[in-house]
Amino acid sequence: MRTEEEQVEALKGWWKENGRSLLLGVALALAIVFGWNGWQNNQRVNAENAATVYQSLVQAVALASGPQSTDVQRTTATHLAKSLKEDYADTAYAHFGALFAARLSVDAGDYAAALNELDWILVQSQDSVMKTVATMRKARVMAAMGDAADAVSLLNGLQEPSFSVSLAELKGDLYLQQGEIDKARNAYQSAAADAPQGARPLLNIKLESLAAEGS
Repeated sequence: MRTEEEQVEALKGWWKENGRSLLLGVALALAIVFGWNGWQNNQRVNAENAATVYQSLVQAVALASGPQSTDVQRTTATHLAKSLKEDYADTAYAHFGALFAARLSVDAGDYAAALNELDWILVQSQDSVMKTVATMRKARVMAAMGDAADAVSLLNGLQEPSFSVSLAELKGDLYLQQGEIDKARNAYQSAAADAPQGARPLLNIKLESLAAEGS
């Protein structure tokens, strides 16, 4: 068996050969741990800040959309939506902010600006629900610009099952705008067949209106 002195000398030799790499490995491991914790903390703070701006935006839009709204309120809402997009673009809050910005643009009659906001969402978001909502709103804006036919084509590419009723009803609206009564009726009937009973009273009114026109 080795004597205690031999063991100490062997340990010194091992440390001389491997100590530096061991220390580097420990330092790297610590850097990874602290870096990960710092990144997580930064993400948490970032999300909290985005949520705060978003809550302010919701309140600002409520004021800006009211009958007594002022230019200052509308400017404030637009600024907050822009801040979300610029400072927190990788959060869902920014996408909702762009939806609000598109709504404000439509209220102001600036359809081109509304389309820019919605197209930004379609590029930035990877969420199928968000993309469906943005696409449907884009179709409505296009229809308001007199491009209902292309708006219908845009909707044909949507596959989100939870929006089947809303999509069918929107297509009915677009067909009706083009004067295609039969297609509008078929779309409304498809929406009514899939909708929970009594859930869409306006849809029933649309069908009754078309029935009255056809009688």
